[in-house]
Amino acid sequence: MEHHPSYLQKHASITRSRINNFINDNQWRDVNLKSVIEYLRVSGEPHVSLQVWSAPGQDRPTFEHAVKQQYRPTRIGEVFGPSWTTHWFLVTINIPKEFAGRGVRFEMDTSSEAMIWSVDGEPIMGLTGGGGRERHIDYLLTEKASAHEKQRQLYVEMACNDLFGNGDYHQHPQDRKIYYRVNSADLLSHNEPVLALYYDLQVINEMANRISEESPRSWQALAAANAIVNVFEHTDLSTVDSAREIAREFFKAQGGDSNHQVYAIGNCHIDTAWLWPFAETKRKAARSWSTQLQLMDVYPEYKFAASQVQQFEWLRENYPSLFAKVQAKAKSGQFIPIGATWVECDCNMPSGESLVRQFLLGQRFFKEHFGEISEVFWLPDTFGYASQLPQIVRLAGAKYFFTQKLSWNSINRFPNTTFRWVGLDGSHVLTHMAPANTYAAQCTPGELMDSVKRHKDLAYTNESLYLFGNGDGGGGPLRDMLERLRRMENLDGLPKVKQAHPREFYEHVESTAKDIVSWKGELYFELHRGTYTSQSNNKLWNRQSEFILRDVELLSTIAHSKDREFSYPSDELTRLWKLVCLNQFHDVIPGSSINMVYRDSDKIYKDIFASAKNLRQRALDTIYGELPPLTPDGTNFAVLNTTSWMRTSIVAVPAPLSSLFASQTDGGSPVQVCKDDDVVLTVAANVPGFGAQIVKPSTHGGAQFVPVRVYASETSGSYVLENRHVRVVIDRNGRITSYYDHAEKRELVAAGSAGNVFELYDDVPDYWDAWDIEIYSLEKYHAIDSGDITISEEGPLVASLQLSMAISECSTLTQKISLSAISTRLDFDTTVDWHENRKCLKAAFTWDIRSDLATYETQFGVVQRPTHRNTSWDIAKFEVCAHKFADLSEFGYGVALLNDCKYGHATLENKMTLSLLRAPKAPDEHCDMGRHRFRYAVYPHAGSFNESNVVEEAYQFNVPLQVIPVSPQLDGHELPLGQPCFSISGARNVVLDTVKLAEDDKSSYIVRMYEAYGGHARALLTTRLPAASVHKVNILEERMCEDDSNGELSWLSRSNTVEVVFKPFEIITLKFSS
Repeated sequence: MEHHPSYLQKHASITRSRINNFINDNQWRDVNLKSVIEYLRVSGEPHVSLQVWSAPGQDRPTFEHAVKQQYRPTRIGEVFGPSWTTHWFLVTINIPKEFAGRGVRFEMDTSSEAMIWSVDGEPIMGLTGGGGRERHIDYLLTEKASAHEKQRQLYVEMACNDLFGNGDYHQHPQDRKIYYRVNSADLLSHNEPVLALYYDLQVINEMANRISEESPRSWQALAAANAIVNVFEHTDLSTVDSAREIAREFFKAQGGDSNHQVYAIGNCHIDTAWLWPFAETKRKAARSWSTQLQLMDVYPEYKFAASQVQQFEWLRENYPSLFAKVQAKAKSGQFIPIGATWVECDCNMPSGESLVRQFLLGQRFFKEHFGEISEVFWLPDTFGYASQLPQIVRLAGAKYFFTQKLSWNSINRFPNTTFRWVGLDGSHVLTHMAPANTYAAQCTPGELMDSVKRHKDLAYTNESLYLFGNGDGGGGPLRDMLERLRRMENLDGLPKVKQAHPREFYEHVESTAKDIVSWKGELYFELHRGTYTSQSNNKLWNRQSEFILRDVELLSTIAHSKDREFSYPSDELTRLWKLVCLNQFHDVIPGSSINMVYRDSDKIYKDIFASAKNLRQRALDTIYGELPPLTPDGTNFAVLNTTSWMRTSIVAVPAPLSSLFASQTDGGSPVQVCKDDDVVLTVAANVPGFGAQIVKPSTHGGAQFVPVRVYASETSGSYVLENRHVRVVIDRNGRITSYYDHAEKRELVAAGSAGNVFELYDDVPDYWDAWDIEIYSLEKYHAIDSGDITISEEGPLVASLQLSMAISECSTLTQKISLSAISTRLDFDTTVDWHENRKCLKAAFTWDIRSDLATYETQFGVVQRPTHRNTSWDIAKFEVCAHKFADLSEFGYGVALLNDCKYGHATLENKMTLSLLRAPKAPDEHCDMGRHRFRYAVYPHAGSFNESNVVEEAYQFNVPLQVIPVSPQLDGHELPLGQPCFSISGARNVVLDTVKLAEDDKSSYIVRMYEAYGGHARALLTTRLPAASVHKVNILEERMCEDDSNGELSWLSRSNTVEVVFKPFEIITLKFSS
């Protein structure tokens, strides 16, 4: 019978609707294609029986523990919970004879995440219950059942959380209790030809919808899909063959040689913590990766990439048999370890050394367990990328970079897709941002078309990467994705697509692309600017942990060289660095995780500090153990300087010597007894870098010492802090109304303006609560003027004012504002009791300085950003990240704003702001509520930034001199470390940042330096630790063979000094060997 012509082109939209109704789960489900996808489904006794054991509390027991417990019968429809609890099911399966000759699947929907285990304790496959595109609830029991199948048993570990945690975190507190219903536990067999037709139609239908009607291929797809609907009859499955023949004919048409080439790679981005705690991530990785291993056996062309070495280590520790399977699939090329770093870390706030350790830990693990390092730095979801990353990536043995996050930019569209990213020092990495603008693609024709449509560099290269698979909470690719991908491999109307290792893509681009463009400097993310400030204490402890581990490594290296019986704590330091790096995951340190994560990270930091303090004391005991301990009978004490330059600082006298030093206050000696707590202060002068100095009471030198003083202004009602360098006027609200430099005869505060102005902003972002500070928040704020100020310390070493202020009816602030006798620096020691709702507290400073650029510290260097808003790119940087300082300088003078834990900055014209606290309510409804203590400082300096010592001053603000509790009865030159163990001369722009023992050679030690200001340098580095040779190495501590010298540096004649030549912002690592 002939069909009546319906003039397809005249009513295309109606035909498209018809096809959608034919394949979707809708009101026509009883007569459309969905009606016959299933051959047979059974549930309940005797086919499937369930027993359950519920673990107590929030325990996540092992398989070995769970199977020993007492199980009880349960049924479909029972609910389990509350959130974050675990329930183990023993599933007994009897496959009925009606399934004979067919594949049989077990489906279990717990409305949550789950894992199927064999009775032998092998993790088999993860399940994702509930609705949504991530749903995956089936496991293939057998490809072909017999008529007399033996009884089977499985265990199912139910986790009472869904793929994205504990419900909608924007709407509900994440500590609430949710219960999860067991919806099904069925046996199922598909009509495989019908299922195949369904996949055919998914591809053909979307091509008809997405390809332009100006293309004949769009009409061919529509006609083919319509013809399939006409041929198919749900009551006669013999029509499926005819329908599939139409599809096969359509798929025969292939693309041309000039088609865009897509390199597809499966992945399941698993946030190491976010809407779930670290402990759940351990199970998420096992669930997700076990599922992918199953798919690899079915689809031999399938390739899957996984990053984050921490998750590999967790898998190795908790699921050793699964890890062994991963290793086997990695060897065959299907499972691809990628990424190079310990976690997918934030790249804004970790220090330079922290980023080095991310790569060192990650690459060493990959080399040990998979035989090779990763050449691809893989960060699809991190919130911005610092300008020193290209150099660090290259020094870690990688040379490629992948992300896609900048596609989220809120103001400007990033102009490149494939480009060379050039860092501060000129190092570059080949970089690609997937033009599909996702790392969780679903393998649809439209996404492949977007890979061409959104590609911004087609003039230079005609290929792109395409990441598919469910992600963020894990899951990964599903069977239907791989089926669609097979059909789209080389299909007319679409770009060509093949599954490949990402390295193959980059190598092909390198060998074929012409005139690849470059992008210099940071990849600033125009979103999530609030992450520089949210979870204030977490950021404080991160900074402190970075510095204490730096000190531990330095002192332990010195102790090891002094006494070879001293055991350098390599294993413990590695453990501690892993913990620091773990907390630098891109949803932890940014402050965008649930409260449960921060309860965990608080415990981790306590562990880090407790262990690090013990290690530091152990090293100090070895270095100074021969000296008598400090007692009231002592006459002096020692201080240790762990920065690399000589410094003079005010220190607190150890309690046993307080009376001795306090008795020396006569005659103008530089000693002060504090009013608040009777602590005695004195001056530790000219303490050598990486060295120690004896401090003893003295009645000499008073004539050279000019005390600091504080007094009330007789006219303005303000207070004045003044030393020989500066005079600072502070009003009752703690605001700086005048800052006068005596030597330069210069007023720093702009007329009619002030500094240290507390501003309270409305902080209601567009969508992402903990993540975002939006530009419109700058329009709505007020300055807080409810202060009360008194004199708290009157010198002679330190003069202080005490500020008390009500921020609101809910929150208060107290601040000690201090000026010492020996510096231009003004310190602000701040305590806030914070109980706000979506407010942001900032401190603002307006200076009489004009510059188009402000300078901000980044990892191993600085970046300059505009202070104007000329372009949309400038406007987008209304809040930026900096580390220990931001600086505003003009010719001849500048002011730096230092901090001990803050990262959110802004400079608009001559106004600098430092973001102090936020109060978002999602995903952590308790974010930053409570007490905070932090410090910041103003540091004026003659000369521009490049002529200043701001880098050193910022280090000193974060790294105080350490008092050594010994009482040396000897001259200074005999004091251990009285002569510095390392010294740098001839290059004040070079910072010696890290000293540690080498990873694989305990007779060698590592020294890492960097050029900090952006200029060339020839530094003379002298070591007083034993060394016979010195080689230049990368951050993996492998020799860098730049010439015939094999990376070896020559000692200067008759010395223990080497000359080290630096390019601007270069990071150099040296290995000294005995």
